[in-house]
Amino acid sequence: MLEIRNIFKSFGNLRVLKDISLTVGKGEIVAIVGPSGAGKTTLLQIAGTLEKPDSGSVLFNGTELIGMKDRKLSAFRNSNMGFVFQFHQLLPEFTAQENVALPALIAGMSKKKAMDKAESILTQLGLSQRLHHKPAAMSGGERQRTAIARALINDPEIIFADEPTGSLDSANRQEIQDIFVDLRDRMGQTVVMVTHDSSLAAIADRIIEMADGKILPPAIEVELETADMPEDESLSVVDSLDAGRDRGENLVGDGVEEIGKTLD
Repeated sequence: MLEIRNIFKSFGNLRVLKDISLTVGKGEIVAIVGPSGAGKTTLLQIAGTLEKPDSGSVLFNGTELIGMKDRKLSAFRNSNMGFVFQFHQLLPEFTAQENVALPALIAGMSKKKAMDKAESILTQLGLSQRLHHKPAAMSGGERQRTAIARALINDPEIIFADEPTGSLDSANRQEIQDIFVDLRDRMGQTVVMVTHDSSLAAIADRIIEMADGKILPPAIEVELETADMPEDESLSVVDSLDAGRDRGENLVGDGVEEIGKTLD
């Protein structure tokens, strides 16, 4: 579905991404993890066409997105991609239902159909009693569920989520995790997410680890039978594996104003 090839990105003299290549299959949850400054969010933004690389390719179902004209790219993104951010990015002057309906209205859906569909998705996410609440009157978990509903309104093929549980307490984090799992299992939804939350990463089908602008090679899982080894010998084997891993790591809103008038 999504193929990223040989991506490089710099901001000034700082090289943020260094020859990144990655593929994501349909119906897959992929978690991108790593320390702050590793390049995770920049990679997510480039994959979602919110940022342009210095060089490289981003293909979506075989269509090259880099170099696509801005207007065409915006329409493509709105129809095929959904986005969830750490801080919900809901518009404070609109209700939950209106916020969710916005991408559909921008895509040309009628107001009635968009509002009806927004109500249906919000209801599925347990927010039927919050349709007419504005973000300030909602809890953090409710705002994030509303943001997920907004990401789903145009039936996207892929959802990009940047730290979607980063600002939530443990109960709400679990709720968001359950939603992503349900979307994958019930709807075959593809999700690519950046996270520091180990419990959220644990639901992923694949975990991609980054550091210093690179994707690290996967850890080699080796089952050691050390029960009969002398203690010193057992420890030396484990130390050797750790050292090998270390060496491997070293190698390696247009339209919102008009829509607002429509909603008014």
